[in-house]
Order: sequence, then structure tokens, then C-alpha cells
Amino acid sequence: MWRRWCCSRRAASAWPPWGSRWASSGKKKEEALISTPIFYVNGPPHIGHLYSALLADALHRHRRLLSGGSGGALATGTDEHGLKIQLSAAAAGTSPERFCDSISAEFRELFKQAGISYTDFIRTTEPRHTRAVEHFWTTLQERGWLYQAQYEGWYCTPEESFLAASQVTERPDSQGNLHTVSLESGHQVHWTKEENYMFKLSKFQEPLLKWLQENKAAITPKLFYQQVLQWLEQDLPDLSVSRDRNRLQWGIPVPGDSTQTIYVWVDALVNYLTVVGYPDAHHAIWPAAYHIVGKDILKFHAIYWPALLMAAGLEPPEKILVHSHWTVQGQKMSKSLGNVVDPVACFQQYSVDGFRYFLLRQGVPEHDCDYYDEKAINLVNSELADALGGLLNRCTAPSLNPSGTYPGFSEVSFPREAYAQNGRGSGRALAEDYMLVSSVKDLPLQVNNSFERFQIYKALESIMDCVRQTNGFMQRHAPWKLQCKDPEQELWRDTILHIVLECLRVYGILLQPVIPTIADKLLSRLGVRSTERSFKNLNFLSRYHGEKSPFEGRRLGPDSGLLFPRLEKAKNRSCGDT
Repeated sequence: MWRRWCCSRRAASAWPPWGSRWASSGKKKEEALISTPIFYVNGPPHIGHLYSALLADALHRHRRLLSGGSGGALATGTDEHGLKIQLSAAAAGTSPERFCDSISAEFRELFKQAGISYTDFIRTTEPRHTRAVEHFWTTLQERGWLYQAQYEGWYCTPEESFLAASQVTERPDSQGNLHTVSLESGHQVHWTKEENYMFKLSKFQEPLLKWLQENKAAITPKLFYQQVLQWLEQDLPDLSVSRDRNRLQWGIPVPGDSTQTIYVWVDALVNYLTVVGYPDAHHAIWPAAYHIVGKDILKFHAIYWPALLMAAGLEPPEKILVHSHWTVQGQKMSKSLGNVVDPVACFQQYSVDGFRYFLLRQGVPEHDCDYYDEKAINLVNSELADALGGLLNRCTAPSLNPSGTYPGFSEVSFPREAYAQNGRGSGRALAEDYMLVSSVKDLPLQVNNSFERFQIYKALESIMDCVRQTNGFMQRHAPWKLQCKDPEQELWRDTILHIVLECLRVYGILLQPVIPTIADKLLSRLGVRSTERSFKNLNFLSRYHGEKSPFEGRRLGPDSGLLFPRLEKAKNRSCGDT
């Protein structure tokens, strides 16, 4: 049985499966799903939620530009069942339905403001999801993977899960009273005993190991892959997958047993099937699914979910892309500390694209990243306002570009031949200038490889390195000092500007997945049409390679002001104020 699905499994390959072959072959790409976790509605969204959504959005936008098509599906949404919701609604003096409606709307509004390009926003209270969960449960039951048993153990309400004795410890509270808490989260746990349905998770230890050993890129980054392997080397007990309905009414009842409620994590994980049309139409996409998850929910996605899928006769997802957390000045975000960062306040302070850029530029999936105002301001000022914005302003300014056009390129001034040993070719170009041309020519491949490795921060690092090189090119040759009454010097000035504008065009196209509004403003200023902004339009410096340029002589777009105005640090408040 296990050999059948393992052998049919596609060989692991670099993410994404649509890769550069789709950009060049003209073939129809494979449909695929990129998903965020569905976010639990026990509280309003913070930057950790936004970061997950931005990673997914950037990957989805990148795929769309690469394929020249729709980019497939991007799903996000809210997880709305469980004991935490039931208790939070009661504490707020409202019904669970109204409580979920309110918080889910906050997530939807945040993602709208942030420009998240989702194609589906799923709520687990929707009828389509209830139907999918009921069908999935019935399939598990019919295939013999569920049984009823008396279950007792330490239950953690915030984590919605039972914990083994090895996962808890005793710790004193602020008054010195000892409490039993989760070792991992520190949340208090309570001893609970009840009749539950159990899933035969223990039977899947070997199949899960085999899946990961044959698909070493199934979980990225590698350190999280190794962590899952370590978990699988330990005992894998059966999993309680229902709760007594007297204790938990807010959830989907077990089909055929009104005394039990389906475990919220089984309910939540099935959302990835719901959004691809399970149980009727999911085969068009599944298992080409790419789950973006925080490291705190890795076990649910990398052990429980693949095992449940195997039990239901389905393949595990193609990839699980894991990211770490955001801290605030070295501390974990906490309401009690008053340091929870409000994304909407950050949009107001840095702009939407400014904050998108900061999170994706600074966020490193392998380890936790720290947020503080000064760091964000310094980064976006130096890279977006000064390096990128300053470069655009210089080469489009009427004093330097009085014709307001994409100037011509002179092969005499910048010959294609390799430069001589003294650092010069037969024209005016220097060795460093040829290095710039080579760097920008190779940049799209570098960026694509970084996206494939789930290292968006490295893609941005590569782009900014080229932006700095381009600024160096301008500084070296100082076209504003040239005497343009001299035809030769005018040709050289135009060539300098042509090269810089070509560099900016490439940067604008490559930056669209991360800062779509700023990239649009940049490309519009260059006169690049909306139909000329996909990765197939990245032909860099065509004239240098002896080909015709569609941009040479074209009028620049209207001047809409600074690309990104420099930010000043707020004196009285920051995004972390609550």
C-alpha cells in the first residue's frame, strides 16, 4: 500500500515546478496552490500573520510574472472553530459567530490594504468547508484509520492539543504558585479525561520517514526538515482527533456521532483541500500545493497533515515552506509587554510598500528576525528612497535628460568587445562598467533561483547590490559634467543614461512581487507599458548585444514625484504602541 503512493510520488525538484522552463517553452504551466496558514481568530492580526501572507503573495506574484499567466491559486483565510474561540467569544459577551465575523473581517481588510493577491479567502465556518471535512472524516473512518478510546492527558487550550508527560513541566507563576505548563509554549495545561476518536498516527512513522527520505526538499529550509526527522525518530503516539461535545460545541460534529466534535486541527488542515475543490475537483491541482507556515505549527503540517492525507488515499503536499518569527527589540511579541506591532500603523508610518519591503528584505526564514522602528526607517530610506529613488530621479531629471526620452545607445562609446588590459575598450567604458552589465544580465536568474529556494531576502539583496553598482556607474562617469555641445560627449551621456534606464527597467520588473506599487510607479516613469512587464520582457541592453531596442527614443512617462519619499522617525509613537 505504502509502496504504491511512494513510487507514484513525483521526484522532488527545485521549487517552483513551473520554473524558468515555463517562461521560455511556451507550454501551459502546471496549476498549483500556494497557501498561507489559515489564521486563528482569537485575536486581531499582527506582523507575524502579515509576514506569512507577504511571503505567499510574493511567491504567487513571482510565479505569475514568470509564467505570464494567472499564477495559479493563492489561498488564505481564517480558522474559526475550537475551544479558544468559544471561550474568547464568551469573554467578549458575544456569540462565536459574531466574534468570528468581526475578527475575520479584520484579516480580510489587512490583506486588502497590504495588496495580498489571494484568489480564495476561506473561512472554516463556510458550508463548502463543512462538507469537505465531513467527507474527509468519513473517508478516514471507512478506510479503518479511526477508533474510539478513553483518552486522558494534559490538555493545552491555547494550543488546542493534548501533550505527553515529556512535553510539560511545572513552573511558578508571578505569585510563586506552581502550575503545569507546556514546555514549548509556556501555556498552562489541565488534566483531561474523556472518550475520543483516535487516529492511528503510530502506523505512519515509517511511511512519513520514507516520504521525507525520498523527497529531501519537501520541507524547506533544511534545518526544519532535520527537525521533523528528529521528531520521527521518537515515538509517534496515536492522535486524539475529536473532543467531547459537552465541552466543545463550537466546531463541526463528527458525522454520525453528535456526542463528539472534530478536532480543530483536523478541521483546519482540510482547508487546503477545500480551496482546491475537494472532494470533487481537487485532482486538477493536488498535490501541487506549497504550504507556507510558521515554525510553531510545523508538527501539524509536516507530521499530522501528511499522515492524514496518506490515510485518506492522497499524496502529501509538494512542499512545506517554513519561516521563523518576528521579535520586537529582542523580545517576543506579547500583549502583556505592550509590544505587539500593529501592521496598519506600520503602513501609515512606512507606507504599504515600504513595510512590505522591510519585512521581506529583513525576514530570514531560518531564524527569528527583530523589528524596531529605527531599523525599518534606515533600511527603506537607504535602499528605496536614496539608492533606487535617487537613481531614477537623477537620470530622468530635465537637467540631465532634457528630451524626456529613453536616450539612444552608442556602440562606439560602449563597444561590445572585451575591454583591453589597461581597463578600457576602444570606447569610454571601464572594466567596472562591463562588470555592471554582466551583473545585471545575470540578475534575473539569481533572483529566480532565490525565489525557488524560498530566500526572497537574498533575491532583494542581489537586486540592491546591482542598484549600488549602477549608482557607482553614474558617479564614475558623472554625465552632468559632460559638455553636450560636443557630439561625442552627448553620445556618451545618452549611452550612460540608456544603460541606467535599462538597469532600472530590469529592477522594476524584478521588484514587482515585493513592492508592486513602487515598481509600477518606476516602470510607468520609464514609459514601460503594462504588457512589457513580465519576465519574458527582461531582455537587458538589447543594443549592446546588437539587437533593436523597443525603448530607444520612447518618451518617458509622466513625472509623479519622488519614487519613495524619505521617512522621518515618529517622535511620539511607533507601530509597536498599543
